[in-house]
Amino acid sequence: MANDTRRATRPFPAWAGLVALLVVSAAMAGDRDDWQHYGGGPGGSHYSSLAQINRDNVGSLALAWSYRTGDIERHPEHRPLAALNVTPILLPKAAGESLVFCSAMNRVIALDPASGKERWVHDPQIRIGPVGSKFLCRGVAYWEDSDAVAGASCRHRIFTATNDLRLIGIDALSGKPCGDFGTAGVVDVQPDIHDDAPDLKEGDVQFSAPPVTIADLVVIGSSDNSKFWRADSPRGEVRAYDARTGALRWKFDPIPHEAENAEALGWTREGLEHTGGANVWSMMSSDPARGLLFLPTATAAPNNFGGNRPGDNRYANSVVALRAADGTVVWHFQIVHHDVWDLDLPAQPILVDLKRNGKLLPVVIQLTKQGLIFVLNRETGEPVFPVEERPVPTDGVPGEVLSPTQPFPVRPAPLGVARYTPEQAWGFTLFDRSACRRKLASFGRSGLYEPPGFEGTLMASSANNWGGAAFDPERSLLVLPVSQVPIYTRLKRTADVTPEELDQPRMGPIGPPTAMAGTPYSFQFAPVLSPLFSPCTPPPWGELMALDLSGDTGTKWRFTLGTLEKLMPVPIPLPFGTPLAGGPTVTAGGLVFIGASADEKFRAFDIDSGKKLWEVSTPASAMATPMTYSVGGRQFVVVAAGGHIVAGFRNVSDYLVAYALP
Repeated sequence: MANDTRRATRPFPAWAGLVALLVVSAAMAGDRDDWQHYGGGPGGSHYSSLAQINRDNVGSLALAWSYRTGDIERHPEHRPLAALNVTPILLPKAAGESLVFCSAMNRVIALDPASGKERWVHDPQIRIGPVGSKFLCRGVAYWEDSDAVAGASCRHRIFTATNDLRLIGIDALSGKPCGDFGTAGVVDVQPDIHDDAPDLKEGDVQFSAPPVTIADLVVIGSSDNSKFWRADSPRGEVRAYDARTGALRWKFDPIPHEAENAEALGWTREGLEHTGGANVWSMMSSDPARGLLFLPTATAAPNNFGGNRPGDNRYANSVVALRAADGTVVWHFQIVHHDVWDLDLPAQPILVDLKRNGKLLPVVIQLTKQGLIFVLNRETGEPVFPVEERPVPTDGVPGEVLSPTQPFPVRPAPLGVARYTPEQAWGFTLFDRSACRRKLASFGRSGLYEPPGFEGTLMASSANNWGGAAFDPERSLLVLPVSQVPIYTRLKRTADVTPEELDQPRMGPIGPPTAMAGTPYSFQFAPVLSPLFSPCTPPPWGELMALDLSGDTGTKWRFTLGTLEKLMPVPIPLPFGTPLAGGPTVTAGGLVFIGASADEKFRAFDIDSGKKLWEVSTPASAMATPMTYSVGGRQFVVVAAGGHIVAGFRNVSDYLVAYALP
């Protein structure tokens, strides 16, 4: 278990905990049959109590309607970078009962949830300039102003955060800006961010995750694309604004730049002065009854070298529980000490109640890129299942000072491959298998927490990512996709890298050596692929699995997810699994719905057995998280089918598709 110097805890009053637990349990029960938040409810469980569609009739599901955002048609030159990966929300009846979502270019769209017909569109007309990663909007947030007069404009509000760093408030019924929010409905956050890093370029920082609303606040994080190549990237501040006026209420900096005693917080004074990042780019969760926000923080900058930031780097790579009212830390649990592997916390913290010793225990479930799952007490941050600090290698490149230990949960068991060897080389033919064997043998290191080095370090890719998991409260089952694709990182002295190499184009971190400004090093990062562009390690490369968290935390079932026909020159549906992006949704009908695979399929599985019950082709790969709702007595399941970079650029699109029983 992480020791006390690595996790600060503030006690939660016992009486308040009892009252809050009763309130939050009632609230959770009430929001399971609608979908007013990105993750279904504010805790991100991706669970619905709807059961009209069930194991007996799911095979009859048919397309109910489809809708295109128009981003691809309006901006064909940006098509590879404009995939639709959104999860819509359904507004309550008082707010118009529209299905609301955002496009990759931040157009906010309201549809009739039964027919898919457009009700209104709000186009913020974002600046279409250089983009650091891609155009992206994963969702919007809803808020009701209970102090406003019934029927008043903007009593019901939609909030969206844009690629060009604006927070926008929109009337949920009309789509018009809320004039009393910020300036004509807009809070421009760019000046605040650029004050901290004035040399930032357009697209270096973006907003892509949905805002979170809690009490009278709207809260946003940020995606920092500059962390790959600079130590002094912008501060990864989480910002809370007044949901009525847009006034800034508080900011939380995961890097404690103003701390008086840096060493006590796992930093040095010099490290604090020259380090940015530790931002929250993924989805946050909230516990309204307890007044808590839960943040999955990222790596401090730069991602792949930490000589400029000695220490554990507290609050980076952590689950951080904040008091929503003022942004103060209630507790935190650091999942990676002094990260140099880009092991951001990628997924929304899942807030659920686990049955333990005959009682319901409020917990936070945090998935990780490295395939370790941490289950923490929601009120204290203490591990529910044991966590051990285990020794790890510390022989990094000159100037690096690595943590001698890292936290490992004893349960659940790791989901991914610990390390790769040349003997594991795989290929469709003897030719590409031999090539893969040579590639795997060329790396000097392999395994989780092996330091990046000059000889190259081989490790598994993001076992879990932003798609997260879904939790069935009746069965205590956690359902999640798992990717298994080998990647490598390699450091080089920047003095040894040619100007021609540094000038070559790259996609985010992938490509030729990238100089990390503020350090003496450059880094390379890429998947390890055969000459036929398949992973160099054995399939399955993508799986869907269910973990039983009620007792021994064992695997209930685990099956391959995805076929290869869309990834090969010859369309053969080999059941080897594909790289995955997106997550699952589970329902009381005993079903798991998931796209996520790169084969342009959307599927339903039996949650008890993992058996596939239904499959349909989609206009592009459904690399998003589905949602479900009921209107007019009919249940719908909706997913974005927009493709994703992990599926390549061959079919990027902007479809939203809905399925229902005939």
